[in-house]
Amino acid sequence: MTAARLDGQVARAYPLFNNPAILPAFDAQRDGARFEVDLHRIVTHTVVPETGERLKVSGLLAVPVGVKGEVPLVSWQHGTILSFDQVPSNLTRLADPAYELTDAADSLETLFNVQRFAGQGYAVVAADYVGKGPFRNGRGEGYAVKGVSVRTCLDMLAAGQEALRSLGLRPSKLFLHGWSQGALNTQWLHQALRANARPVAATAVASPFNDLNEAWSFWAGFQSFALPKGTTSYPALPSWISLCMIVALGSYELQYKLTGLLRSAIRPEFHDMALKYWNDYRAEFDPGKPFPTGSDLLVPGFFERATDDRNSAFLRQLAANRASYWDYDAPIRFHYGLADEAIHPAMVFRALSAGGKLAGGIPVAGASHRATFLAGLYGEASTLGGSENVLAWFRSFR
Repeated sequence: MTAARLDGQVARAYPLFNNPAILPAFDAQRDGARFEVDLHRIVTHTVVPETGERLKVSGLLAVPVGVKGEVPLVSWQHGTILSFDQVPSNLTRLADPAYELTDAADSLETLFNVQRFAGQGYAVVAADYVGKGPFRNGRGEGYAVKGVSVRTCLDMLAAGQEALRSLGLRPSKLFLHGWSQGALNTQWLHQALRANARPVAATAVASPFNDLNEAWSFWAGFQSFALPKGTTSYPALPSWISLCMIVALGSYELQYKLTGLLRSAIRPEFHDMALKYWNDYRAEFDPGKPFPTGSDLLVPGFFERATDDRNSAFLRQLAANRASYWDYDAPIRFHYGLADEAIHPAMVFRALSAGGKLAGGIPVAGASHRATFLAGLYGEASTLGGSENVLAWFRSFR
């Protein structure tokens, strides 16, 4: 794909993430791709640690055209997708010169990473995750489940590195990047790589929910936080939070064999809606029936007492999977928006305070969930609390 076409796709998608606008409009003269990019769907197998299943999984490899010898590699972990199909590898549709990416059908967040990194001379590899993409075969996903997420990302990273070698390229320094759900997956991936003494040059995450118990308490309205310094209001939780909670419950029921968790955790009046959504991800809800907010979804007393053995097991498993208390021995940055409707800044502070001197926080003033991610890629010091963006920061390690 030509650099000009890549820039054109980004220019169309940019306003959807820069909302409300905290960044100037996309400027190809300033931030345009320098390289044409080849996009490949790569396929490998992974074994789900929680269940022992061996599954075929897909992912994307983006390679800058004309690069020879060594090439730095970015492993990108995408955020929450409330569909089965908006996966990174679907960017290979751009092989059709008439195809235009859309927010409803494609992974625009992956587009930004490809333009920003592959368009500047990095290779980019991105897993589609188990339960997503062309090889899903009706299986549910592993949303915010540590073992299957880490294993899939590790296996796709290995497949991407092998594919680069088959193209005559040598992967050099490894960088990690992720947003939202993908930020959590990226922290887990960072930990797994370092636990096996594999070098990571630098890691950047945006809008991470590190402590899953804390995140769930916030999403369910059980826990609140003070206003960020310098602000006088904070946005309400988005309506789609309850759908993320349903997907997480379904994922934990499937992976950890907590049979009946969706029914035990969710109020009876929302059982049918939740079970249908977990099975088909179709946002087609009966307008005559109430739609649950995060605070309406769960059975009374969920965070106050033992409401069901499965609910208690779920909360224990969330705690086992949290990523808040890790001593980072390789550089990592956490971008957090001061108006992020899904991830309150206080939810990032545990990882920052426990992470050690190589963990740094980047506040993004006025940034929504999407704008926090976009600012990390395209923002300047004035937006990023005096820091450079992820591309410039990664360059400093090359």
